[in-house]
Amino acid sequence: MTRPTRPLSPHLGIYKWQLHMAMSILHRSTGVFLGLGLLAMAWWLMSIAQGPDAYSEFITYASSLFGRLVLFGFTYSLIYHFLNGLRHLLWDTGRGLDVESVRKSGMLTMLLSVLLTVAVWVYGYSVIGKF
Repeated sequence: MTRPTRPLSPHLGIYKWQLHMAMSILHRSTGVFLGLGLLAMAWWLMSIAQGPDAYSEFITYASSLFGRLVLFGFTYSLIYHFLNGLRHLLWDTGRGLDVESVRKSGMLTMLLSVLLTVAVWVYGYSVIGKF
């Protein structure tokens, strides 16, 4: 039996890495992280319902360095996923589909997601008086 001479299915190793590829992977990853973040939110709500001791235990974990990193990642995921979702909604109207518009909107989404995440955290820390 002879093997086919046509190429096998392409894989990521042969593609030139581009912004839209990274954004697609990041959009999916942030969606997964948001789903996992809902578990932390459920833990938070259950700890409130269970009383002061359970809530104190949750706060101990949430205020640790790891807890803050998770919350920062959740904040970034929420903002990035929202902004990229708006970008996709724009595409659904048939606008912004040319290569240059896709590149510009991708760069804008990446920049705004970082800036808004930092702004949310700066505002949050200023409200609780840690700045």
